[in-house]
Amino acid sequence: MSNIAERTYESTPARKVAFIGLGVMGYPMAGHLARAGHAVTVYNRSSAKAVAWVAEFGGAHKPTPREAAQGADIVFACVGNDDDLRAITLGADGAFAGMTAGAIFVDHTTASADVARELYQAAKVLGLSFVDAPVSGGQAGAVNGLLTVMCGGDAAAFEAVKPVAMAFSRAFTLMGDTGAGQLTKMVNQICIAGLVQGLSEAIAFGQKAGLDMNQVLDVIGKGAAQSWQLDNRGKTMVADKFDFGFAVDWMRKDLGLVLDEAKRNGARLPVTALVDQFYADVQAMGGNRFDTSSLIKRLK
Repeated sequence: MSNIAERTYESTPARKVAFIGLGVMGYPMAGHLARAGHAVTVYNRSSAKAVAWVAEFGGAHKPTPREAAQGADIVFACVGNDDDLRAITLGADGAFAGMTAGAIFVDHTTASADVARELYQAAKVLGLSFVDAPVSGGQAGAVNGLLTVMCGGDAAAFEAVKPVAMAFSRAFTLMGDTGAGQLTKMVNQICIAGLVQGLSEAIAFGQKAGLDMNQVLDVIGKGAAQSWQLDNRGKTMVADKFDFGFAVDWMRKDLGLVLDEAKRNGARLPVTALVDQFYADVQAMGGNRFDTSSLIKRLK
């Protein structure tokens, strides 16, 4: 059985691309590129995942980012954090060393705006383009090829990438200059943190009050309280299920980026800072790999 869902792809000329990082997001994203007809070469830190990907989707895998990137028109990446991103782009075995002038590197990692600006400049010196392009939609969005992608960078590079990236995207939007994609993702995570805490308190309150919370969610989901989180996580929170979706460890990483940026730009984020500490409580309970809706476990 395939690790990605069936979908219809827009007709676009086949390109030679690379994908670096085959985690829960990257594996299906690269799969959609292959299914859309592009020639895909992959790299993953643990080669077993790359071997499995090639067995499922074809293409090729290489032992270093540099070799995977050689000859590619576009190199996509989705890794863990700023340091991971530097490790796969810079140095003798980094992707930049294998790319030819005019090629474009597209980073789907949720990372800092600072590292996006740093790598944009490093790429520019080599005649390469760099687009920061963090995603929203979680593992389900990647598997279904329906991610929302927020981009920062030069318009020409963005326009060249967009038709290819639509293989795994619902929306692929240029938000501004380099770093704007990462800053937009930070706004996204601020919204989610507050929403999930509010939903957690609401469900815990309703349960204490003796209400049928599945019925309550059905009713309030038709009104002003409706949200993606309520629709997709409300009933699983009631059922005490937290084994899917975006992990607490990753949310804390993202909120750390948000709070660091807020220190720089002077934004006041009292609720976000509080929810970040609530997620630390969930980690202390052993919930590092629970999905973000596990905030409710603090209240039970």
